[in-house]
Amino acid sequence: QVQLVESGGGLAQPGESLRLSCAASGFTFSNYAMSWFRQAPGKGLEWVSGVLSEGRHTYYSSSADGRFNISRDNAKNSLYLQMNSLKPEDTARYYCSKGRRGDYAGPSRHEYGVWGQGTQVTVSS
Repeated sequence: QVQLVESGGGLAQPGESLRLSCAASGFTFSNYAMSWFRQAPGKGLEWVSGVLSEGRHTYYSSSADGRFNISRDNAKNSLYLQMNSLKPEDTARYYCSKGRRGDYAGPSRHEYGVWGQGTQVTVSS
């Protein structure tokens, strides 16, 4: 079955970096756009970044732009999120999500049909 498994979360101090990974299985990974979302305690789900199926076109929320970098390795069925210059407001559970098609990787939640279980990122001194 279709499965997404995130890893790489943890505790970081402000200014530090973390790299999240998402291992995909059960579908042809290279055919679909992928995104990262996050949910902070007491808040709604927020789109963070997305990448089209070919891996060349990437998109970022205003909060992630300039600090985060999304990438994918279609040969390894894997999605990544390199997070630099972390801030306390980045504290959230981060989710990998599979797009419904290959050419949309934006913030509309209804364009995504499969979600991982998430990985917790906590930024605190």
